[in-house]
Amino acid sequence: MFNHMVTRFYSIKDEVRVLGLDDGPFKRDDSDVLVVGAVFRGGSFMDGVISTRVSVDGLDSTARLAEVIGKTRFRDLRVIMLDGIAFGGFNVVDINRLCEETGLPVIVVTRNMPDFREIRRALMNLRDGKDRYRLMEDAGEPKPVETRDNKFVYIQAAGINFKDAEEIVRLSSTRSLIPEPIRVAHLIAQGVVSGESKGKA
Repeated sequence: MFNHMVTRFYSIKDEVRVLGLDDGPFKRDDSDVLVVGAVFRGGSFMDGVISTRVSVDGLDSTARLAEVIGKTRFRDLRVIMLDGIAFGGFNVVDINRLCEETGLPVIVVTRNMPDFREIRRALMNLRDGKDRYRLMEDAGEPKPVETRDNKFVYIQAAGINFKDAEEIVRLSSTRSLIPEPIRVAHLIAQGVVSGESKGKA
């Protein structure tokens, strides 16, 4: 929802401090998965890294992210970015709650428009599947943002209006279709877990 407890940016600086989060690779029989956060000034300079773990297909992603963000020494964070709304499979982040608990707006970024029909079908195989799907619905309909000529990512957000979210996503997408904070978080998480980074965020 782009109107939930909205943080208003009177001006968005090129070096707005963004925390980008992504999970590492995992196997279905793993109990948990590494989640890495890359702290960036806009899309040009990395200030640091944080990490936590969330359970695979669990229900603790919102609490674990809020906990690690609440403890970080990076006190001038302005925005949280997630590479997709779920980590560790279907451990869905409640972005409205994450926004409320951290006091920071949250932007979810995906390369492709989610296939909600397929996602709903998969979720129905899990306990609390309806509740997980409702969190995805509560995040709002993904909206396109053009970060390269005629190339788009899709975003959902809480605590920030669409215009500001769009501007932050664009200015931080300096080297790729997706914002640099989540691209780098993806590379770090891949490299730590697998020994070498591969693939795109």
